[in-house]
Amino acid sequence: MKSSVSAHAREVLKQACLAAGLDPKGAEVIRLAENQTWRLPKHRIVARIARPGQSAAALREVQVAQWLTANHVPVVHLAAIRQPVEAAGHPVTFWEELPPNRHGSPTESAQLLKQLHALAAPNFELGYLNPFVRISERLSVATTLHNRDRDWLKGLYADLKSAWAERPSGRADCVVHGDAWPGNLIHSAEGPLLIDLERFSLGPPEWDLVSTAVRARTTGAATSAEYDEFCAAYGYDVTEWGGYPILAGIRELRMATYAAQHAKGNPEWADQAQHRVDCLRGREGARPWNWKGII
Repeated sequence: MKSSVSAHAREVLKQACLAAGLDPKGAEVIRLAENQTWRLPKHRIVARIARPGQSAAALREVQVAQWLTANHVPVVHLAAIRQPVEAAGHPVTFWEELPPNRHGSPTESAQLLKQLHALAAPNFELGYLNPFVRISERLSVATTLHNRDRDWLKGLYADLKSAWAERPSGRADCVVHGDAWPGNLIHSAEGPLLIDLERFSLGPPEWDLVSTAVRARTTGAATSAEYDEFCAAYGYDVTEWGGYPILAGIRELRMATYAAQHAKGNPEWADQAQHRVDCLRGREGARPWNWKGII
């Protein structure tokens, strides 16, 4: 996401680096979105600045990274710093800079998820998956959308919450990544790696699998052949489960409201946000739709 860097953001980074014993000189923005990520070139470290009030989540990310490493699951490496640290009310974590990488292939992504889902739960609190996190907040600031569309999305949100509570039984709950799209299941010179551990929780493994299914069935970002490869590597096709339409609907709503939230501060996203809503409302024909990626 392209955005101007505020003086406050730079001050938060400066305070965090001071607390961690790092030099922020020459820091480069990687991404400014719900969380901020900065590269510290002097140390080859990436700082991840979370929203205020997310201290418990930041600590959980650190614990998850340590737990995955201990269980031989390939994961982004924590920087050798006592963390997280607090800076102006923001929890901040530090990670070793990733080597050159690409999105994981369907087979690589499926193999990573299969390895993750086979683990026994850790001895620290993960919490149960909440697939609706931040949707209400996103809708409240989605001011580029017409009120009629926002009201419709709110109705869809309520319907999906009820459907989620009554979803059919599926595979046994396990540890899930929570945001398992290929950008978080990457391949580098080290091999496959899990990154972005913010949404790790206990929950239905189908939630992780739905991300790839939606890319093939909804957004058109993956081909049918790529999806077949993913299913073959994991050993299961989530679209054949009776609860798939519910989880896919939640994922689609998340993607639409994410675009709508950020369209408020970035007009370049407004057309894509509206397009996603139009698709959900039946104005753009049947799936798959051409949803452009938002970075």
